[in-house]
Amino acid sequence: MNPLRSVGGRLALALAVVVAGALLLADLIVVPSLERHLIDSKLSQLRHDTPAIAARLGNSTDYELHARIVKAAEQVDARVIYFELLRGKTLTVFDDSSPVTSADVENDPMVVRAFDAYPKLVSGTVTSGDKEYAEVGYPLGNGPVVLVRAPLRDTLQSIHQVRRRLVIAGLIALLASLLVGYLAATLFARRIRRLERAAHRIAAGDFSEPVVDRGRDELGQLALAFEDMRQRLAQLEHARREFIANASHELRTPLFSLGGFLEIMDDEELDPATQAEFMATMREQVARLTKLATDLLDLSRLDAGRMTVEHEFVDLAALAEVLADEFRAVALSRGHPLAVENGIEMRAVGDEERALQIGRILIENALLHTPPGTPVRIATAQRNGTALLTVEDEGPGIPAEHTGHVFERFYRLEGSLASGSGLGLAIARELAELMGGSLELQASPGRTVFTLLLPTDTPDADISRENGDMSQMGQMASEKASLQ
Repeated sequence: MNPLRSVGGRLALALAVVVAGALLLADLIVVPSLERHLIDSKLSQLRHDTPAIAARLGNSTDYELHARIVKAAEQVDARVIYFELLRGKTLTVFDDSSPVTSADVENDPMVVRAFDAYPKLVSGTVTSGDKEYAEVGYPLGNGPVVLVRAPLRDTLQSIHQVRRRLVIAGLIALLASLLVGYLAATLFARRIRRLERAAHRIAAGDFSEPVVDRGRDELGQLALAFEDMRQRLAQLEHARREFIANASHELRTPLFSLGGFLEIMDDEELDPATQAEFMATMREQVARLTKLATDLLDLSRLDAGRMTVEHEFVDLAALAEVLADEFRAVALSRGHPLAVENGIEMRAVGDEERALQIGRILIENALLHTPPGTPVRIATAQRNGTALLTVEDEGPGIPAEHTGHVFERFYRLEGSLASGSGLGLAIARELAELMGGSLELQASPGRTVFTLLLPTDTPDADISRENGDMSQMGQMASEKASLQ
């Protein structure tokens, strides 16, 4: 792999660019600013000292002038020059050596400006002989000009030294940033590659190895999300395999039984009573296959989101009576007293057919999984604005360790009195939730209660009720008009 295309290479290069940019900004902004600051400090010092020097020189005689110039130059550590204009055009220059005409200063622009600037002093930088100087020109009242000149060589050398050190330090920092950035980015990239390998394992269906990253940054949070995804996918895969195994077993058992009966009836001569018994058993197996196929179809629709339910008013009291009538004969044949305990009219919002399907599942479980003679009761009630349909039996009950699993698909209690597919309660709960309700279980020794909870009112229900009231009022008005 090209190093520049790796995460480590790119992060190291980005860090190097940041360092190089910082160095460039320092060279373009900080160093010139420092240079201006040092030159301004030098000029400020000269402007502060020059008026006092000019005052002393202005009050000097020709014999004292040279000595005072030398003394002033030593005090300010700069060259002090005294200019006089003779007959309006000739400059006489006195400096710290002797009164001579000096070519290097007689055309100095600061001197020309000083003669014209009286009574103000002038200051600035000039270049003479490839050298740069800080100068202050101070005009005296009677015409002479005092010029104080300080070389900027030391100041500029300090600036150049700072720039050189900055460049050296910058190069060292640049190399260090490349090295440290690449190493740090490589460690970071290793964590990314571990997540990449984990993602490939999960995509290939291998959920055995956990996704571990001990970091507390965003990558660590991503690893936690990957681990949560792995666990969920592992659970789904386990549920899928169990579903296929259980469905295959549930289908194979009645098919094997039907095949055996058909083979016996084809190979042997059976008396009519035995044939009738075999036919009855075969019908039971066909009914079992039909119920299993219906349950599997309902589950597939629920999983695919294609199961639709109506949201209309359902009279749970009337629905309980319908369920009791359907199962009264079965309950009588098995010796189960079946009773309905209804109070006032109980209207819920849901799908009547699906509510009947849930009620059938609950009553069938109560009749099949309890000993003969166990009373079964169907009741309706209201709780906190919710309509309830309960199916209660006085059987042995459900052990506490199983209550959290009875709504799982293909889950069956060991040692139950009757076998089943283990899909009924799973379907009932999902149908209840699809209607905006829920399915609850209360189990204790000698008592088991399944409760279907449905909402009693929704905005759609209000509209339906209002439309019904309006239709009823319209019908009453029509009847009144016909009577008139």
